[in-house]
Amino acid sequence: MSPVSNNTLYSFSVIPSVMYRIQCLLLSAKLKDQLGPTMQQFAIPALKVPLEAVTTKECQEEFSQESLETLGDSFLKYVATQHLYGKYKLQHEGTLTKMKKNLISNAALCQLACSNNLVGYIQGEEFNPKGWIIPGLGYDMCGNSKISFLSSNDMHTLRKMSVRSKRIADTVEALIGAYLGAAGEQAAFVFLKSLGLDIEFHSNIPLERKIVLKSEKFINVRSLEMILGYEFKDTSLLVEALTHGSYQTAGATACYQRLEFLGDAVLDHLFTIYFYNQYPECTPELLTDLRSASVNNNCYAHAAAKAGLNKHILHSSLQLHGRMAYYFENFKQPFTGPSHGWEAGIGLPKVLGDVIESLAGAIYLDSKYDKEVVWKSMKQLLEPLATPETVERDPVKLLQEFCARRSYSSSYTKAHKDGVSSVVAEVQVEGTTYTATETGPDKIVAKKLAAKSLLNNLKAIVP
Repeated sequence: MSPVSNNTLYSFSVIPSVMYRIQCLLLSAKLKDQLGPTMQQFAIPALKVPLEAVTTKECQEEFSQESLETLGDSFLKYVATQHLYGKYKLQHEGTLTKMKKNLISNAALCQLACSNNLVGYIQGEEFNPKGWIIPGLGYDMCGNSKISFLSSNDMHTLRKMSVRSKRIADTVEALIGAYLGAAGEQAAFVFLKSLGLDIEFHSNIPLERKIVLKSEKFINVRSLEMILGYEFKDTSLLVEALTHGSYQTAGATACYQRLEFLGDAVLDHLFTIYFYNQYPECTPELLTDLRSASVNNNCYAHAAAKAGLNKHILHSSLQLHGRMAYYFENFKQPFTGPSHGWEAGIGLPKVLGDVIESLAGAIYLDSKYDKEVVWKSMKQLLEPLATPETVERDPVKLLQEFCARRSYSSSYTKAHKDGVSSVVAEVQVEGTTYTATETGPDKIVAKKLAAKSLLNNLKAIVP
C-alpha cells in the first residue's frame, strides 16, 4: 500500500495548472510595470485587465481579448482619423484613407509591439503541461520562433512557439481597449504615445475656418437643425456636409468627403462604446454583431431616407437624381418600419449613408469635438438601435456554420443585370441539392438574402 493516498496524489496533478495561473497573473503585473511610470498614473486593475487583453480565444479561458480588441480597434481608428483630418487640411478623403491604413495597419502595430517587447506576454494557446513554456521566452521576436530544450534526458523537449503578426496587432488593440475601458480616453491615448505611435489629439486645436457664405442661399438651415436636433454655430459646416462632389456652384463649400471620413470614425467609435457599456455581459461575438448591424452604409442610408435628408442634398447629378427618385417612388413602405439594414432588400444610393457620416463629422467639429453631442443627435436619427434581442447575425456566416456542423457543402452563384444583382445559394445535403434565389441592389445584399432564405428552408427540413 502506498504511504500517500490516491486523493493526495491526484491533488498534485493540479499543481501545473495552479502554477500556470499564478504565472499568468504575475506576468500581467509585470507587463503593467514594464509599460513604465507614464502608465502608472492610470488606475486600472493590476492583474485582470492586462491578462484579459493578452489572452486569445485559443486559450479556451472564460475570458479573452476579443471584446477589448473591438473596443481598442474603434478607438484607434477614431484617434488616427481625427489626427489625419486635423494635420492634413488640404488632403482629400481618398488620400487620408490610405494614410490611415498605413498608420494603423497590422504591420505597423506588430512593429510597435516588437519594439516595446510586448510579444512575449501573449497567451496564444490552451494550457498544456507537456508543452508549457514560460511566457516571455517563446515569443521574443516578430516572425521568428525560439525552441527551448530541457537538459535532463528524463524530460521531454518543449516544442516551438510562434505567433502570427495579426494576433500581435490584435493584442495591441486589446491593450488599447483595456486602458480605454478601465481608465478612459486619456489613458488609451497616452498608451498609444508610449508605444511610439506618431499621433496627436487635435481636439485642443481651435477650429480655423475662413469660409464666409450665406448658408440659407443653399440649404434650409432651420429645417435641418430640427431634423438633427442640433443648432449649428458655423452653418458652413452644415452646407459642406450636404454638398455632393457633383455640385459645382460659385460660392459653395467643398464637398462632404472629408467630413464623411471624419464622421465615419466618430460614429463607429460611439456605437462601439455604447454597446460595450450598455451590454457588459454580452459575448465578443454578440458585440461584433451589434456593431456590424449598426455601423454600415445601408443602416445610415435608410435612416437618412426616413428623415427626408435626401431633399436637402446639394448635387448636380442627373444619374443620382434618377436613382433616388426611383427608390423613393417604388420603395416607400420599408422606411416606416424598424428595419434599417440589408434586411429591407433594397439599396438606396450610397450618398445617403455618406451624408449621415458627414453630418456626424460636421456636428463633431461644430460642437468643439463633443462626442456626446454627436451621439445625442445621431442616436435619434438612427433609432431603433440594434439590441441583443433584435440583432440579426450575418446569414452567410450562419449558413456556413450550419453546413459545417453537418458536413454539408455550400456555394453561391452571382449575376448582375440591368442594375439588379441576383444570387443563388446552394447546399448539398446527402445527394439532394437545395437552392434559394434572391435579388438585391448589390451582390452583398443579394447574397445575405439568399443565405437567409435557404437557411430558413433547411431548418424546416433538416433535423
